[in-house]
Amino acid sequence: MLYDYTSVTPASVRAEVEDAIARAEELLAAVVAPPAAPTWESTMAPLDAVAASVVIASGRGPFMARVHPDKEVRDAAQEAEERLSKWVSDLAFRRDLYEAVEAYAATPEAAALEGEDARLLEFTRRDFRRAGHGLDPEQRAEVQRLRTRLVELGVAFARNIDEYQDGLDLTREELDGLPEDYLSRLGPGKAEGTFRVSLDYPEYYPFMDQARRADLRRALQFKMFNQAREQNLPLLEEAVRLRLEIARIFGLPSWADYGMEEKMAKEPKAVEDFYAALVPPLTEKSQAELADLAAANGGAAPEPWDFRYLHTVIRRERFGIDPSEVAGYFPLEQVVQGMFDLTAEVFGLAYRRLEGVPTWHPDVMVYEIADREGGRLLATFYADLFPREGKFGHAAAFDLVPAHQGEAEYVLPRTAIAANFTKPTATQPSLLQHDEVVTLFHEFGHVLHNSLGHTRHPRFAGYNTEWDFVEAPSQIMEHWCWTPEVLQRFARHHQTGKPIPAALVEQLAAARDLHVALLTLRQISFGLLDMAFHGPAEEKDLFAITRETTAVTGLPHHEGTFYPAGFGHLFGYDAGYYGYLWAKVFGDDMFSRFAAEGVAGPIVGGEYRRRVLERGGSVDAGEMLRAFLGREPNQEAFLRHLGIG
Repeated sequence: MLYDYTSVTPASVRAEVEDAIARAEELLAAVVAPPAAPTWESTMAPLDAVAASVVIASGRGPFMARVHPDKEVRDAAQEAEERLSKWVSDLAFRRDLYEAVEAYAATPEAAALEGEDARLLEFTRRDFRRAGHGLDPEQRAEVQRLRTRLVELGVAFARNIDEYQDGLDLTREELDGLPEDYLSRLGPGKAEGTFRVSLDYPEYYPFMDQARRADLRRALQFKMFNQAREQNLPLLEEAVRLRLEIARIFGLPSWADYGMEEKMAKEPKAVEDFYAALVPPLTEKSQAELADLAAANGGAAPEPWDFRYLHTVIRRERFGIDPSEVAGYFPLEQVVQGMFDLTAEVFGLAYRRLEGVPTWHPDVMVYEIADREGGRLLATFYADLFPREGKFGHAAAFDLVPAHQGEAEYVLPRTAIAANFTKPTATQPSLLQHDEVVTLFHEFGHVLHNSLGHTRHPRFAGYNTEWDFVEAPSQIMEHWCWTPEVLQRFARHHQTGKPIPAALVEQLAAARDLHVALLTLRQISFGLLDMAFHGPAEEKDLFAITRETTAVTGLPHHEGTFYPAGFGHLFGYDAGYYGYLWAKVFGDDMFSRFAAEGVAGPIVGGEYRRRVLERGGSVDAGEMLRAFLGREPNQEAFLRHLGIG
């Protein structure tokens, strides 16, 4: 039975977390008072149950901070998130739990473990070591204090971004370049006769793409790049300092060194080498792209607020692509159905929408995923796709219930996808820009990974893989959005019903790589900033780092701004943002099999499902890649896409 989200209140949010902690404490009490000979059932099984209950409690409590329409509920959920996160963080510091696990690890039963069970014991022991159980008690206590504070900072940082509101109030004349359907979705400004353009993605990005007045693009970008700056700058500065302190306690030079032990890259040098091989050829390639932008800008070098606008102008002129025209072929409902039809064919799935499910908001849709053959139920997921005040401002997937072996039966996963696409009106459906179609496919890659990754232990369920591989199954999904034969299946004009013209599909595919070097350098600049924030330097000037890493993009720094204050990935992807591009290497490589054997081929799709998606994090990502590819992974497809291979 699905959880009744209509019954959520501030009190229920707190109760879910407190009840989960109380049940977990009962289980842990038995772990630290085991029989004379500890066993899996007395030691690891309770820890496994605790891990599952934490995720479930989070999906009923803290997750509400991201999506619930009631601010009191969101506030309670943020408090509950901090409470639960601190409690979970403290588990690794408990000496009695550490000693119980070590006692079990010394038994013949533990030595005989294989596969997923052996991996769980290994990872659990690693968690305790990384918490400082090899340090003296004073050092361990200091690591605990610092990590607890980092939890507080992360919760506050995310809350400040989610709640931040700003924008411009503009007249119709000032909105020159924006289509009427865009204006129809805007709310009124404070002054009579004006429209409010907020920082919500469905309003911000079309404005930056199409607004003709550069001074207003500059003004709106200034606000976006200073999002939550006053609130979050001191939090970020403190977090960067505390992370370095933790690394130094372990005798490591940087937080990046500490964090990468759990990732594919293993050490910062691997990331440094990865970027070092890409930046020079991309920078060389970008010179022609900058000249291209300047030519479209009357010969003037582009400013940062000009890039999207000039990019859109050139796409329209060179490839005949008008974003608003293209959006007419991508009504959200059709895109969702097309995505379902494609993945059903490729991965052998069936989808069914559930009606009458008690959700947290009327906009939320709920679906079941089953095996196409036999109808075996695999998962449930929630889709919350439209913006509203106080909601999570980006696009992401959230784990509500992890796939795992329960006491009596196997527990199926539940996942939520949250996004902020244009909401339909009384006269017009939700029309997606093509990059929004890409975003939807990307996030649905996470949903599929989480829904099909049926492991025994929640620690390895779904997308609980190495942090720098977790994006690969989403990167691979993006390729279908650029494949003409796929787009023509479901892209039909919302007024005429006619399929998207083949010529327009070809133009979209041809335009995909327009200014690809500049776009990739921008992505690299984020990763470089993240690595510099978490590098070995004792004193860090975050403003100077922001300016220096922005220079990699080829565009000037937007003076007076500090975009990292609104860069939510700095909590969660800290010293890990490189993983987006790193994972793209593997996503591109894996898709090369589809390109060679059929982009919608169920045979290769079935192999990908079995050898990658279904295995979750139960084996190393490198092993999964080799099993699917039949060879060592390489960068050939990735470099070919960038035009530098």
